[in-house]
Amino acid sequence: MNTPKISVLLSCFNHAHHIKRLIPSILNQTFQDFEFIIINDGSVDNSPDIINKFSLQDSRIVPVHQENIGLTKSLNKGIRLARGDYIARIDADDVSYEQRLEKQYNFLEQNRNIVLVG
Repeated sequence: MNTPKISVLLSCFNHAHHIKRLIPSILNQTFQDFEFIIINDGSVDNSPDIINKFSLQDSRIVPVHQENIGLTKSLNKGIRLARGDYIARIDADDVSYEQRLEKQYNFLEQNRNIVLVG
């Protein structure tokens, strides 16, 4: 298995309404060399179903379903799972422009003294 350049990290809890728009905004990025770690932090809405549906359609999605442990612990778990050179965080109610990852990756590659972009 190839190591992705970027690990996109999302933790969500009961954000079914938002992740229906968020997930495609990551999958349709112009930069394609990424994994998408989606941590379902014990959602009781239909978030798990949405995540599973998308993960069956795109192998870059790494679904993680767990009991609710909170955002910070979930993100730390995601960081431990991440295989990419860079980690791109996204919140459950965000949507990314299609060139987000490409622009951020290129900027970081060209500016090795920078460690964080937003």
